[in-house]
Amino acid sequence: MKLFRSSSGDTVPNQNAQPARSTRRSNGLGEIAKVLAQQEQLCILDLGSTSANNIRYFTERGHKIYSEDLLEASTDPALATTDEQGKPALDSKRFLAENLMYPSSQFDIVLCWNFPDYLDESLVKPVVEKLWSVLKPGGLLLAFFHTREAGPDAVCYRYHVMGGDNLEMQPIELKKHGRGGSVIRLQRVFNNRHIENLFRDFSSIKFFLSRDNIREVLVVR
Repeated sequence: MKLFRSSSGDTVPNQNAQPARSTRRSNGLGEIAKVLAQQEQLCILDLGSTSANNIRYFTERGHKIYSEDLLEASTDPALATTDEQGKPALDSKRFLAENLMYPSSQFDIVLCWNFPDYLDESLVKPVVEKLWSVLKPGGLLLAFFHTREAGPDAVCYRYHVMGGDNLEMQPIELKKHGRGGSVIRLQRVFNNRHIENLFRDFSSIKFFLSRDNIREVLVVR
């Protein structure tokens, strides 16, 4: 697994220099759209800041949606701790005790988007395990992973569902109250083997490779 490390001399990107909103097609979302059209009253977990567009899109089709911003939550200074070697770390047990507090098997669909690539290393596996727990058997989870061509300055996006397989991508910058006061950056690049291992408890996994250095993954619990 390739890790990106930022130095203490890193500067916060100029927000004005970030790309404007853009759109992309998502094969994984297209698969989910078929399920949304065939079934009624599904329960969906959208892992990102509240999106009025996503709320409107799913509720107008008779589905229920919950939103939770795990990236923002992971920057809470109260989570800062040290590992057995005395190195800075995050308290993953406290993080899970304060986030993703849902009953087992509540959701039919979880939209992870690209947050695993930006989440602190110590939280990735525990969060995926928790997502497995809150998904119903047969439930779907969609996640985006950067390919090796992406660099540590790859823009983090908030995804807004436009309909069918169409997404609007909104560049985001998390609040600067996190560890060291720095903006969260791309932490790592997973290869296929790492992704398969990450979702090893799920019953199936399907990959879609796009042209924008993103590997889409659709998994079934």
